[in-house]
Amino acid sequence: MTANPPKFDAIKYKQTTLKQWNTAAEAWHRWGPLLSRWLGPATETMLDMCDVSNGSRVLDVAAGAGEQTVAVAKRIGEAGHVLATDISPDILGFATVSANLAGLNNVRTQVLDGENLTELEADPFDAVISRVGLIYFPDQQKALAGMKHHLKSEGKVAAMVYSTAETNPFFSIPVSIIRRRANLPAPLPGQPGPFSLGAEGKLEKIFSDAGFRNIEVETINAPVRVSSAAECLQFEQESFGALHQMLSGLSDTEQDEAWHEIEEALGQFEVNGQFEGPCEMLVAVGTK
Repeated sequence: MTANPPKFDAIKYKQTTLKQWNTAAEAWHRWGPLLSRWLGPATETMLDMCDVSNGSRVLDVAAGAGEQTVAVAKRIGEAGHVLATDISPDILGFATVSANLAGLNNVRTQVLDGENLTELEADPFDAVISRVGLIYFPDQQKALAGMKHHLKSEGKVAAMVYSTAETNPFFSIPVSIIRRRANLPAPLPGQPGPFSLGAEGKLEKIFSDAGFRNIEVETINAPVRVSSAAECLQFEQESFGALHQMLSGLSDTEQDEAWHEIEEALGQFEVNGQFEGPCEMLVAVGTK
């Protein structure tokens, strides 16, 4: 008798994801200046593509520590409004802190699973954005349906995701090293992850399947620039909770050895005293 193949457990995955982001919340907030330098230009492109401007009402899904929420709030001015949502109350708390420190009164936060947006009671939005969030939803169609539900007629949804593993070695190299050292199996069918929407045409297809019109996808070069491979490693160690989850089956010594190998491998991107880790993002926008 053939054993049943393992199946992806979406409920367990979400529980693990929530724990990871609660744990990484402080670090993600602390690394905010790097996130702004790294993803700021791509974020501005995303906001341009979905016509976020003075007076806009914006829903930010999987907002995290809210670095992009603050960028939206500054762009839309006092006449606008942005609602930041995230599954993790710990990380979302930092979005409130950042908005308050910036003196912004047009930001509200609400703890909410991005796949359960229909539970949200709010007036329609001009735009819904999700920066590096959609890739981690087990049911991406349910998430997109919820985003579409909260849009005004002719409103737009925009999502930023990583492209392929090959074009994002700053992240894919650590993942591959850890997967090999921990002897982890390949991702299960249907399992979300950082590169789950990076294949040619995949992002456009899920927007089309969700019923959006006038779909556009932009490819954006977004290298990670820091002082050294060691600093990049520190950023990933502190902020990328999924890497720690992947390492959890190894001893402390084995984990140290894995991190050392990762730092050595990332060293190839350190030139003339500066580190530039290749990263490529995709931004998709669709109209209701």
